[in-house]
Amino acid sequence: MINAKTIDLKSSKIYIGKGILAKVGADIASNYKNAKALIVTDKNLETLYLDNLKSDLDDNDVLYNTIVFLDGEETKTFACLEKICERAADMNLNRGDMIIALGGGVVGDLAGFAAAVYLRGLKFVSIPTTLLAQVDSSVGGKTGINLPQGKNLVGSFYKADKVYIDTDTLKTLNDDEFRCGISEVIKYGCIRDETFFSLLEKLDTRDKVMKRIDHVVERCCEIKAQVVGQDEFDKGLRMILNFGHTIGHAIERVYGYGEFSHGEAVAIGMVMITEASEKKGITKRGTSDRLKKLLEKHNLKIKILNLDKKKIFDAAMKDKKNIGKSLNIVIIEEIGKVKIEKIKPEEMVQFI
Repeated sequence: MINAKTIDLKSSKIYIGKGILAKVGADIASNYKNAKALIVTDKNLETLYLDNLKSDLDDNDVLYNTIVFLDGEETKTFACLEKICERAADMNLNRGDMIIALGGGVVGDLAGFAAAVYLRGLKFVSIPTTLLAQVDSSVGGKTGINLPQGKNLVGSFYKADKVYIDTDTLKTLNDDEFRCGISEVIKYGCIRDETFFSLLEKLDTRDKVMKRIDHVVERCCEIKAQVVGQDEFDKGLRMILNFGHTIGHAIERVYGYGEFSHGEAVAIGMVMITEASEKKGITKRGTSDRLKKLLEKHNLKIKILNLDKKKIFDAAMKDKKNIGKSLNIVIIEEIGKVKIEKIKPEEMVQFI
């Protein structure tokens, strides 16, 4: 039994705290008797944490194999999915066995999708090691891979049985990766919790955030669990989690997935939407300034010079959350209060 903050999300359990990685092997051995594991990770995590995880599994007599990919979005492909499934077949994994994702959002999305489709469902365990993955992608069950036409266009809803969030792993993140996660953290305050947002305004440096990191991660996971618990398959309320993402994903698609990080693109998207909705009188005056100040404190970009609005518009209209000829846009009426606006394509121009 892991002694840590625990959040229940239907069939998932999320454990949050420092030093949890060292307890994973014992917990798996206790809860999944005689199960074999296929660990999916990337080159960066292979160096940092894979040996520790393997040693822990060895100490608890858990049989495993590993597959290591290069880091980055280019890993989320059918080819890499096929490699995981072929390795699972070589290991003779059955439905009582598991795939373990050790890494950030890319590893989690890819490994989770493999767990969903191999034998129509293996056990899935997630060990997220980036701030973005810990507060967002590891919780809620969205898995998938990319196509040339866009991110996550092929995937499945498939929640991890267990999510082990060791906040000590954030110490090894570079500043760019940390900022990427902070953007999503700020999003949660925007959409659901003004008190949390106010706290973040005081935690205006990485060092200050790290002193309260367990609470920060817990609050984000609590908010996401509450929302996902009411709308598991993204048909209504869960769309509020996409605040800033429609434009953010469009920016990533237009400028390539290396020019702007996901967090930067989302930050810019949140600002663009909020500035526009404030001008239209939908959002409380001063909200966009408050948002921009907090993002800038963490050195996140809030605008793009010489933005190609036509390309951004075209990319946004290809968003997979479009319904018919309308587009769902998440708007904050004030910090902590959000609503979903269904707009026509011609109205989207005003938000860009």
